[in-house]
Amino acid sequence: MKVVVTGGLGFIGSHTVVELQNQGFEVIAIDNLSNAEESVLDGIEKITGKKPIFENIDLREKVAVQHFFKKYNDIVGVIHFAASKAVGESVENPLLYYENNINALVYVLQELTALPQANFIFSSSCTVYGQAEKMPITEDASVQPALSPYGNTKQIGEEIITDTAKVTNLNSILLRYFNPIGAHPTAEIGELPIGVPQNLVPFITQTAMGLREKLSVFGDDYATPDGTCIRDYIHVVDLAKAHVIALQRLLSKQNEQKVETFNLGTGTGSSVLEVIHAFEKVSGQKLNYQIVARREGDITSAYANTDKANKVLGWKSQLTLEEALAAAWKWEQKIRS
Repeated sequence: MKVVVTGGLGFIGSHTVVELQNQGFEVIAIDNLSNAEESVLDGIEKITGKKPIFENIDLREKVAVQHFFKKYNDIVGVIHFAASKAVGESVENPLLYYENNINALVYVLQELTALPQANFIFSSSCTVYGQAEKMPITEDASVQPALSPYGNTKQIGEEIITDTAKVTNLNSILLRYFNPIGAHPTAEIGELPIGVPQNLVPFITQTAMGLREKLSVFGDDYATPDGTCIRDYIHVVDLAKAHVIALQRLLSKQNEQKVETFNLGTGTGSSVLEVIHAFEKVSGQKLNYQIVARREGDITSAYANTDKANKVLGWKSQLTLEEALAAAWKWEQKIRS
C-alpha cells in the first residue's frame, strides 16, 4: 500500500517513514529540502534496508501538486508534516507561514479528495491549547486564541480539514503533539536544525559539543516547582509509531467520526532545569547555562492527558526522557564526528 509522507525528510517525517516501512508500507516522501537534507534518505535505507521513493516538490506550487497526484493515483493515505514550525520566525514573517502552512494543505486536500480513498493524518500541535486552564490537557480543552502565526496555522489547518470532511470523502486524524525530542537509536537519522536551534534539546546537545557558548534558560520565576517552564517531552520514535497506528485505524475503517483528535505526549511534565540535569546525567557532560529574562510567547506549563490515545488508539509512549536525551546526544556526536 502506497502512503505519501509530506515533509518526509524532516525530523518527525523521517522517523515516521522508517516506522511505515517497518510495517510493510510503500512510502513516497515529498520534501522541498528547505529544512532537510537529501542524505536523510541514506539513513532511512540503512535502518530499514529500503530507500523510500523521493519527490522534491514545493507544495506551495499548485501545478506540481496536481502532477504528483496524477503520477501516484493509487495511494491509500497521506501523512502531512510539511510546514514551517518556528514560533519566533512566524511572528517576524507571518505571510511566509500562512502561504507555506495553509496553501500547501489546501492543494494537497484538493487532490487527495478526488481519489477513491482520502485518508489523511495531520501533524497538529499542543500550541492550539495556548495556556490551558487545567493540567494535564485533554482533547476537550478549549482551543485558545493563537499566540503566534505558527500556532494559528495549526488551528486554521484543523478547521480546514474539519470543514472539508463534512462535504467530501475525507477521513482524518488530527494528532496534537507536545514536544518531540530524541533521535533514532541507531543514530542514522535525527534532528537537523538549520542555523541556531529554536528548540531546547538541540540547543543542549550543541552546547555540550561546544558549538554554542552557553544555553539560555528563559526565566526562573514561573509558577512551577523550580521556576522554569514545564513541557511534555516525547521521544520521536514513540511519536512516529502513533502516526502509523492512526493511519491503520483509518485504513481499517475503525474511526468513529470523520475527523478524530488525539493528544500525543508522555503525560508527564518536565521543567527546563529537569531536562538539563537529566542530560548531564546521561551524557556525563556539565552544561554551561545561564538564567535570562523570560521569552515572549512562552507559556508556563503544558503536558498531555494521553488517556484517549491510550484507550482508543491503543498507543502509549514507551521511551523515557533519559532515553530520548541519550539518543539525541548520540546523534549529535555522530554528525559532528
